[in-house]
Amino acid sequence: MTLFNLDGKVAVVTGASRGIGEAIAWRMAEHGAKVVVSSRKVEACQEVVDKINKAFGAGTSIAIGCNISYKEQLQGLVDQANEAFGKIDIMVCNAAVNPFFGKSQDIPDDAFDKIMNCNVKSNHWLSQMVAPQMAQRGDGVFIIISSIGGLHGSASLGAYGISKAADFQVARNIAVEYGGNNVRANCIAPGLIKTYFAKALWDDETILKGATQRSPLKRIGVPDEIAGAAVFLASEAGAFMTGQQLVIDGGNMTA
Repeated sequence: MTLFNLDGKVAVVTGASRGIGEAIAWRMAEHGAKVVVSSRKVEACQEVVDKINKAFGAGTSIAIGCNISYKEQLQGLVDQANEAFGKIDIMVCNAAVNPFFGKSQDIPDDAFDKIMNCNVKSNHWLSQMVAPQMAQRGDGVFIIISSIGGLHGSASLGAYGISKAADFQVARNIAVEYGGNNVRANCIAPGLIKTYFAKALWDDETILKGATQRSPLKRIGVPDEIAGAAVFLASEAGAFMTGQQLVIDGGNMTA
């Protein structure tokens, strides 16, 4: 048995047109999986798919557009993935939003609702749509990309942190409800990663210095440093890990 082998597996990755999601899609394909690349903009997804198929063979990956705000679009994503590849073995819930930067006291209701709907409810919906087929086969993996923002308070990302803390519980619930059917669920909690999503935090030198000065590694991460953990959790290497949160933050939470 090869611990990190994903041959024969089908992975669906949301928010996969760039950043962490793109890196996860690429590395899972590299390790043998068929991969569905999904985000709101299907054209951007297709660019990633073209690169993956060129590297690992035609038919390795397909693009499916989906806005995680809408339950019917999530169901369409699941249905199209099943139609194309026959099953879903690995569900990576990476897509998220953060439309507000500032004190929780000042966040408008609509922004708070959008954060909770996209970052929490969409993952809950996907679990309802995908976990039953995994349980029926007696095998499956959920990976939710959370954040260290769910592990501490914040004066500027409070609502986002609330949503990411809730994701830990979504994973624990899936783990408990479906563990008897060999379905595992875990969160990855990245620290500051150099992605477009987090650009406001690393593009400003003052903010970047403040975010990294206490970190033992004294730097921010890159998407590939999260992708490797996703491959671990999806493969036999992570077969005894479920209901957990894997912190990958350069040691920031230890300092």
